[in-house]
Amino acid sequence: MSTHAAMPARGRTRPRAHARGHSRSSWAVPVTLGAAYGLYASFILRNNGASAGRQFWYGLITAVALAALCFALGRIQHTMLPLVRAVAYGALTAAAIGLLVGLTDSSVLRSAALGLAVGLGMFISTFYIYYTHEKT
Repeated sequence: MSTHAAMPARGRTRPRAHARGHSRSSWAVPVTLGAAYGLYASFILRNNGASAGRQFWYGLITAVALAALCFALGRIQHTMLPLVRAVAYGALTAAAIGLLVGLTDSSVLRSAALGLAVGLGMFISTFYIYYTHEKT
């Protein structure tokens, strides 16, 4: 005997109401990026003659800030349109690279131009990936 498709299943009939946990890569990737970014920022400051305390705290603050921004963007990226998502990734990359170049005592125009160039490259590549590899 076959049953009707609208027949309720035995056991639990309601969907589970629990919060979805974070996967390992959803926090491991931002932490790794933040750690590498913070170490590189403190390395640049060290070459410019900063004290060890200032170098440590600046590296730690930049690492935590970038990791938090990457984690937040990774959590909300699926709710964004592909164009907005590509702009967000490009802006985050542009700001991060612009800050690193600005730490090298170069001009503001150079750090802004290099940040915008790298951010534009990130925007173009993520825009291409999202529009060619995602189902609409």
